[in-house]
Amino acid sequence: MTKVAVLIPCYNEEKTIGKVVADYKAALPEADIYVYNNNSTDRTAEIAEKAGAIVRNEYRQGKGNVVRSMFRQIDADCYLMIDGDDTYPAENARDMVEYVLSGQADMVIGDRLSSTYFTENKRPFHNMGNVLVRKLINWLFHSNINDIMTGYRAFSKAFVKGFPVLSRGFEIETEMSIHAVDKNFLLKEIPVTYRDRPDGSESKLNTYSDGFKVLKTIFRLFREYRPLAFFSAFALLFLLITLILFLPVFVDYLRTGLVDRVPTLVVSGVFGTCSLLSFLVGVILDVVVKKDRQMYEILMNLRTELQDK
Repeated sequence: MTKVAVLIPCYNEEKTIGKVVADYKAALPEADIYVYNNNSTDRTAEIAEKAGAIVRNEYRQGKGNVVRSMFRQIDADCYLMIDGDDTYPAENARDMVEYVLSGQADMVIGDRLSSTYFTENKRPFHNMGNVLVRKLINWLFHSNINDIMTGYRAFSKAFVKGFPVLSRGFEIETEMSIHAVDKNFLLKEIPVTYRDRPDGSESKLNTYSDGFKVLKTIFRLFREYRPLAFFSAFALLFLLITLILFLPVFVDYLRTGLVDRVPTLVVSGVFGTCSLLSFLVGVILDVVVKKDRQMYEILMNLRTELQDK
């Protein structure tokens, strides 16, 4: 029999967690529902346990830390991750799980942005941030994902056990999306209904600090996953500065036969060297990344063979 695990990271969600657990128990009665309590100071853990969830504690603060523990500790054939704030109705849960179990997807993304998100969400900067992140990632990584930062996802076992969790906070969803694109996992998006938090339930997201962390994560992952493009951009910038500094000196030399601005020539040479070095660094790291992808595929194949045995 296949095993389904519903994963709910929680921090101070006593007003909603009981309903969330009950809704997903009704939608997926065969699933084990895990609530990971992340240092809540209210009755989140108590209410979740009474509702029938398996409650575990993660003492390192941050959603990324919770996801790391969930992925390491729980063994299942399909993992459905949701938030504990009752913003994602359970009506799509069965379809998302079936896509994974049938082999049609390694990660199913619950797409809020194609549904009710912009009408339900009352925080305009969050709306703008979601659109910005989506456009930036799709441009940098040549992908076509509608909702990069949704917390409603279903995963295959292969994705979960091969995903290196590096982020500590809410930027974990961005990391998941980029990793899936880079490693060529099979993705499926389905529009899901989104509803804003009920009265009395407060978001833990900080628009500015968490938004900055997400942008920092995108910058870091672009450097790590696409180093040739990353360092080539700097090489092009240095080359442009080199030409701006060198060409006037060269024109003067052709006209007079003299180099009057020696310091400018030296600086242009420095920037030219930096341009060449940046490009070479990008080429070398690009080879390393490609070898890393090859090794990742080999290890995933070995894992599959061992599981089959």
